[in-house]
Amino acid sequence: MSVFVNKKVDITSDATFTLYTVPSATTSIIKSILVSDDSGGGSSVTVTLTDTSDAVFSIVHQRDIPADAAAGPVDLLSNSLIVESGEIIKVSAASANRLHVILSAMEVTPRNVVT
Repeated sequence: MSVFVNKKVDITSDATFTLYTVPSATTSIIKSILVSDDSGGGSSVTVTLTDTSDAVFSIVHQRDIPADAAAGPVDLLSNSLIVESGEIIKVSAASANRLHVILSAMEVTPRNVVT
């Protein structure tokens, strides 16, 4: 079975926020990670993937997000990203209260076949 989901976070501090955790027995195809400035001040964003052995991989490191809201959101992915059960997407920003992040994904779970 497949279902589309979106996850959102308003980065309100200089902490790291969990944006998305892949559910158990699921593989997710992340189609986009959109970031927009909501302050008129701009900032930079970092996105990481933490795997099930707690290894951290950089997806985007300190990417500048312009203050110009008229330019629209910045899509951080140029291709789809496959993430597996239990993996975590986290985000942080250089400045608090400036960025909104929206992740869009398709969650795929195996079907139970009864014979």
